[in-house]
Amino acid sequence: MWLAHWADYLFPELRFYQYGVKPQTLEGLKGIVLMPLIHAKDEIQHIINNSLPTVVLLGALIYFYREIAAKVFLFSWLFTGIGLWLAASNSHSYHIGMSGVIYALAGFLFTSGVIRRYRPLQGISLFVAFVYGSMIWGIFPMEAHVSWQGHFSGLLTGVILALIYRKHGPQPPKYQYEIEKELGIDPPDLEGEWLAKLKEEEERKKEAQKIKIIYHIRNPKDSEDDNDDK
Repeated sequence: MWLAHWADYLFPELRFYQYGVKPQTLEGLKGIVLMPLIHAKDEIQHIINNSLPTVVLLGALIYFYREIAAKVFLFSWLFTGIGLWLAASNSHSYHIGMSGVIYALAGFLFTSGVIRRYRPLQGISLFVAFVYGSMIWGIFPMEAHVSWQGHFSGLLTGVILALIYRKHGPQPPKYQYEIEKELGIDPPDLEGEWLAKLKEEEERKKEAQKIKIIYHIRNPKDSEDDNDDK
């Protein structure tokens, strides 16, 4: 991104903005690949605002989803551009910048953390929502010079990728009964065993009530008198 931005200053005659996405035109197809690298030459704030979220979100993707990080990033890059090229109606404008991919990464991390029910990933979801939650307004046509179609395409791409790869990458730990179920081992019927034990105790009590023990206690003196009479 920064090398492309520097080259844009060195070679102004190349007019790098023309390598962005120009919706629904053959000329604009190259922007699907090149758009995220190009930023407004006269607005340094554009590339600065996109740099930090790119580092943070891409770093989180690589750290927590190392197994699928490359695929998610590549598909986020391509499908965000494709969606923008198809959906945007103004064929006379060029769309540039990494913001669409940023929305895709944020959408993936948030959605994936929510549906996986795994606390570390849910923490990432909360982090994304807390730090970048205000980005949600970017998917609405609020400012004329902001590519809200690119933001919306990126967010939709990220959510779809999270659903597609929900069974890949880090998974919540499995409990013993879940492992036994997968192996076809029937879990012990603890409730049934407990009820059977209660039933046995009740039957023992009933049997004990049926038995009556009668005690005859004799005075030791009476025994001595009987012996004397004999």
